[in-house]
Formats: sequence, C-alpha cells, structure tokens
Amino acid sequence: MKVDPISLGVFRALFEGAAEEMGVTLQRAAFSPNIRERLDFSCAIFDREARMIAQAAHIPVHLGSMPASVEAAIRESAPFFPGDVIVLNDPYAGGTHLPDITMVSPVFVNDEPCFFAASRAHHADVGGMSPGSLPLSTELYQEGIILPPVRLYRAGMLQRDILAVITANSRAPQERRGDLEAQLAAQRIGEARLKAIVDAHGLERTEAHAAALMAYAQRITEAAIHAVPDGVYTFEDVLEGDGQSEQPIGIHAVVTVSGGAMTIDFSQSASQVAGNLNAVTAIARSAAWYAVRLLIGEDLPVNHGCFAPVNVITRAGSVLDPYFPAAVAVGNTETSQRIVDVVLGALSLALPDRIPAASQGTMNNVTIGGIHNGRQFVYYETIAGGHGASADGDGLSGRHSHMTNTRNTPVEALELALPMRVTRYHLNDGSGGNGRFRGGAGIVREYAFLTAASVTINSERRIRPPYGLGGGDAGICGSNELIRDGIVTPLPGKWTGTVQYGDRLRISTPGGGGWGAPTDDTPV
Repeated sequence: MKVDPISLGVFRALFEGAAEEMGVTLQRAAFSPNIRERLDFSCAIFDREARMIAQAAHIPVHLGSMPASVEAAIRESAPFFPGDVIVLNDPYAGGTHLPDITMVSPVFVNDEPCFFAASRAHHADVGGMSPGSLPLSTELYQEGIILPPVRLYRAGMLQRDILAVITANSRAPQERRGDLEAQLAAQRIGEARLKAIVDAHGLERTEAHAAALMAYAQRITEAAIHAVPDGVYTFEDVLEGDGQSEQPIGIHAVVTVSGGAMTIDFSQSASQVAGNLNAVTAIARSAAWYAVRLLIGEDLPVNHGCFAPVNVITRAGSVLDPYFPAAVAVGNTETSQRIVDVVLGALSLALPDRIPAASQGTMNNVTIGGIHNGRQFVYYETIAGGHGASADGDGLSGRHSHMTNTRNTPVEALELALPMRVTRYHLNDGSGGNGRFRGGAGIVREYAFLTAASVTINSERRIRPPYGLGGGDAGICGSNELIRDGIVTPLPGKWTGTVQYGDRLRISTPGGGGWGAPTDDTPV
C-alpha cells in the first residue's frame, strides 16, 4: 500500500478532524458548566489494538491515559456488536479518577470491529462522601460510584438499569444524564466519521495510513530525544501532604537518555499514602509522555507512536502505582502536575536553555454543593495560575498549565447556574518569580455564597513554591481563605467544610518561577 507525504497529510487531517468534531459535539450538547464552559473533556480514535490514531487537542492527562481504558474495554467486553457503547471510570482499569467517565464504541467494518471511538468527560458529581466527588478520602469507595467496563448500550439498545444506577448515585442526576447523552452524541459522530473515511478510501488504505502516522510520530519523537545529551538526570520535588497529614510526599524521577530512547524511572518516589493524592500508573505514564512531548517543537501528530520511545517505570505500592483500593481523587489533578515538574526539572539538567521554570504546579480544585430553593446543585472547577518563565521570555499569566488544558468558567455562566457570586477575579499581581524573565502571575478568584454549601479544596504549592531555573527566583505560593463577618481565616491546601450565606471563599493561585539571574536592568 503506497503511502506518500501528501496522502499521509490528508489522512492525518481526516483522523484528527473526526476527533475534533467529536469534541465540538460534546461541548455543544453538554449540560454542566464544567464540560460546556471549561471544556473538561477529551476525544480520540483508536485502532483495533487500542493504539491511539489521533486525538483532539483536549486534556493531556485524559489523552495519555485513555489508551489504558480502551484496552480495558476491549479486554473485558469483547465480543462486540454494532451499536455497543462501553462506559467505565475505574482508575484501576485505565481510568484517572471516578468523575472522569470514559465511553468506548466499536466501529464495525465488514462485520468486524476495526476501530474504536472514545470520549472522556469530567462529570461534576458521581457520588461519594462530598459534593463534587473529590473528597479528602482514604479509600476509593469514598470517592463515588465505581464503574468497571459495562455496556450502556448493547447492540444499539439502551441499558436503562445501568443508566439508572449511574444517575441515582449523583447529586445532580438530570445533569448527569444530559452530559452522558452529550458523550453519546460525540460517540456517534466519531463512529460516523470513521465509517465515512473507510467508505471513501477502503479499509486497507485507511489502516495503512493509520500505521504510517504512528511510525512517523515515533521517528519524530526519537529524533527529539536524540537531541538530548545521553546521560542520567535526577530530580525530586514534593507534594504538600495528602489531606490526612502535612507530611511531604516525594516524587523522584531518574531520566536516562540513550540515543533515541528515554527511560523515566519513578521507583524511588514515596510509598502510597493514606489520602487522595495517589496516582494510578496510567497518570504517571501520561504526565511523563506529556513532558517529553514538550521537547518536540514541530506540529507532531499525537498518537501511539509518540509514546513508544519512552519507557515509564513505577514501583508497585508507591504513590504512583498504588494498590487497590487506595484513594486517588486528586492524583489525577495534583500529582500529575508534580510529575511534570519533576520530569522537566530532570530535563533542565540536560537542556538548561530549553526547559522553562516551574509553572503553578496545581489545578486549585474547588468543589461546591448544596441545596437551593429545594434543588441540589453541584459545581467543580480548576483555577488557572502562572506559567514558568523560560529563556524565550516571561511566563504567561492567568493560564491553565501542563496537565490541565481547560478554560476558567466565565463569571456570567457561573452566576447564572449557581447560587453564588464572583466578587473578585483578577491577576495575582507580583506572584511570578523574578529573574531575567519573570514568571507569570496567578489569579485571585473570590466566591460569595447566597446559600449554605459544602466546599472541598484540593490544592498544592501553598507551602513550597514553584521553582525557578537558571538563577531565577521561585514563584509565590498560593493561598486559600474563608471570609466570614469580615474576619479572614487562612485555610490549608486541602480543606473540606461548610459555608454560610454571605461567606466568601478567596483562592489566590501561585505564580510561575522566574528564569535566569536578574540583571541590573531587570524590572522589579
């Protein structure tokens, strides 16, 4: 089968276009602000062996870990029938954390499942011990409903009992059903587009170009690794406690570069912890792959081939490879960010002029829930912060970074949907680290509550700031504060509690680290 640069470019556009159209469909049909406004979802297409062919430019932590979910769906659910739709969220079966529900649909060609369409969306509540399903938990069972790979649709027929179980376990069942139906619409689009590609070009030609795109991406990744000097590079950073204690949790990486291959060994990281910062291996791999992807300057097709040259090693029983049923609610959000910081820190020893200083290193997770006018409400968002500066210039301010690629929820959308007001929303001026180039500033976001509510915060970089590089200063730590009757009470990085009518919650996010030693003419 002939594959040339022009045909490869055409098929790349076809595959990526299918995934992108899935994402547009999901966003437009979604009910919750978290999916509709923040775009907390991801879509991709896979071959019959669960190898990613193409992805939309969505959430890095989703897309790097989704292949494991597709593998689990194939392993546990075969044989498939046309019209099947598998749902799962089990972190120990390729998921990330329980609010991320993955759908997998087989795409049949000549009575055989030759491709799979997949979507993953963060649902604002899937049960558990606190609204928003990101509690300060000590075991997975406290975090919400656990879905192994099960059929939501069997041969095109909705399994109403499965849907009823999922929605009954949510504090916002109507919203859950609406978001699940939005995912289903995205699945149907992915199936239709893949069938259209095969109808137009034939199965053999389509599969040959999918394989060729993977090989092309692998060659580009190997070339980027070749540009890193051979050697062994070590870096360590810590998480600031797991919500049960403030004991530091070490994340340790040994990066070995040899020719066009790289091994990232996390075996010396801390043992699994009692709290919710454990990250399953799919997240460790996803974060490590993402950090390597940053080395590649050109427009790389992100698929299975990108991952092949990078071997990720974890230790069973560690915080990056915990035993079931360890709590994992924010391993997906907080621990993944620290993995990136550590891998980039190690690579900075090899490429000091190419690697940026640390970005904010947290997603600043806020989950809120309660009852207003007789109806339950649930809300979840992550809040942006400062990017690390680099040799190319200052870090960006007020942006999501690294393993999150979402937007902030617009004030108008938040206030329309929830009994809350946003009373402050501005850059956290001066929070970026000084240096030849300054780190980006974080954000100050303050909520005023119009009813009593339960609140849970999972945040990092409240004690240890994002590091600077090349002589640049660290960024400024973030902070969390509760304001009641004019009295400001500092809150820890991990906190759960109740608020009253009129209370305000202020989240100040970290700034990025500075890069390079300041000079006489560096602005202060």
